[in-house]
Amino acid sequence: MAPSWIKRLANERLLIGFGLLAAVLAVTDPHPWVDHQRWLQVPTLAGLLGLMICIQGIRDSGLVQHAAAAMVERAHSLRGMGLLLVSATAVLSMVLTNDVSLFLLVPLTLAISRISNLPLMRMVILQALAVNAGSTLSPIGNPQNLLLWQYTHLPFLEFVRAMLPAFATMFALVAMLTLAWMPRGRVVLHAADIDGHPISWTQAVLSLAAMASMVLMMEHGHALLGASLLLVPFLLLERSTLARVDWLLLATFAAIFLGLGHFAELGMVQRALDGLALERPLVLYASGIVTSQLISNVPATVLLLRHAPDAMGLAVAVNVGGFGVAIGSLANLIALRLAGQPHGLRQLHRVSIPFLLVCAPLVYLAWRWLG
Repeated sequence: MAPSWIKRLANERLLIGFGLLAAVLAVTDPHPWVDHQRWLQVPTLAGLLGLMICIQGIRDSGLVQHAAAAMVERAHSLRGMGLLLVSATAVLSMVLTNDVSLFLLVPLTLAISRISNLPLMRMVILQALAVNAGSTLSPIGNPQNLLLWQYTHLPFLEFVRAMLPAFATMFALVAMLTLAWMPRGRVVLHAADIDGHPISWTQAVLSLAAMASMVLMMEHGHALLGASLLLVPFLLLERSTLARVDWLLLATFAAIFLGLGHFAELGMVQRALDGLALERPLVLYASGIVTSQLISNVPATVLLLRHAPDAMGLAVAVNVGGFGVAIGSLANLIALRLAGQPHGLRQLHRVSIPFLLVCAPLVYLAWRWLG
């Protein structure tokens, strides 16, 4: 057990990197414990933990896999299949977060490609773009939205309304790319051969009810209490689900929040950020995108949040910043790792970087005119 755990931990480069950053800053620039608690964003981490437990329960129940397989069975063409998988990925990312929707649907795509002529790498790249687009709409779609939702205290539907123009533009572009890039031709599939995992209705109902209660608790500012209460039924009824939760992912976000929260308050960083004129919408937008390309959109959100007078403008920028280079969003890296194809990074960049260059100005116009 120990060697495999150490090997897995060694592969978590973001966790190690930001953990070392937090440790070095704690030694070289000591602060009271109350500051570390503030940087750690405990309500956001609690909300993320609660959602991860619910999501893992839904995944373990087999409900989503069977629903997706049934949808795929009704597709007659490769382009229709592509649009169906892209749409399902985008919709799931709104409620199950971007990374988890990939964990659910990329394995399904792999299974489909093994029994059909579906071009695997094209489809996985389109799904990576789709989760970045779909998760933009929802406060719980990705970690940066979850952080900004907790920070702004906006009602759930108000957050959705503010992000709607950006989401609509992104998804329209992904859909058009899917139609242009997927080959013509028919596909024949048998959904029963794709996933024979039986549905556990008890687990499905428990997980769906837990997710609904978690969202309500978060909306009313009780994320920590909601996550604590959520642990009870899962400890009693579904301990195996808790064991499969990606605890290292949670630790990675904790290290990001702690390390960059401290880093953002260093004197030299404060002076540099103060000189960016983030009160100007275009400067804020460009800064969010560029920073996301350098350090990923979740750390970029943590770094810029306290200096951005318009938190929702920052939300639009960092979500757009998920496109482009692979590090822009953890979802890109997850999609590539699940696909396991040679030269996947190069293929992603050939599509995702031009996509960002087209998407960024169009989303900016939609946000400024319709937001």
